[in-house]
Amino acid sequence: MTSRLRKARAGAGVIGVLALAGCASAPDSREPRNLQLAKEEVRAYVAGGGYARDVAAVAAEARTWLERRVTRGGSRLAVVFDVDETLLSNLPSMEMLDFGYIPAEWNRWVEQAKAPALEPVRALFRRARELGVETLVITGRRETERDATARNLAAVGCGDFAVLVCRPDSDRGGAADFKAATRARLAAEGRVIVANIGDQESDLTGGHAERAFKLPGPFYLIR
Repeated sequence: MTSRLRKARAGAGVIGVLALAGCASAPDSREPRNLQLAKEEVRAYVAGGGYARDVAAVAAEARTWLERRVTRGGSRLAVVFDVDETLLSNLPSMEMLDFGYIPAEWNRWVEQAKAPALEPVRALFRRARELGVETLVITGRRETERDATARNLAAVGCGDFAVLVCRPDSDRGGAADFKAATRARLAAEGRVIVANIGDQESDLTGGHAERAFKLPGPFYLIR
């Protein structure tokens, strides 16, 4: 994909919303749940405050773990953060497009570097820095989006990361493999990754972190 959302959707479909609605990945001859109803459920989850509460709960759990872990000591402790729907929220863009995907619109959104912070995760990032823990950012966004991503992170107060790793433009493998391999490489450089936080299972699978923290991810699905 040329962006995280491109990988998340095929054409203008909303894979994550379909997954939320309970559609199985195996072939099924039954009529699936109506897509519009599934999208309405996602909107209600956001508008009713459930999404914000769940994000805050996960971030609080991660913060408690991080603060306890730091007291145990160790050198080059680090936390891995995903970008989209983790440090940054793309909800304004997704809602504008009715949870669809238009490449030109996504590229314009990224280039504007105006995505707001997902505040509880931003606070966790800042707490990690206060504790002297390295912050490692690993994103499915492509190298061509690096500059805009760095500008956006700086704009929300998360620009003092130790590392920002974007997917190579030529990489056509799975996101889970890319992220696991990146964590392995960063750990091999001497870091101890004590926590890994993201909204997709593919952000977290593959190990190379003491603890993984899964944020809610109802908007799309990345494997």
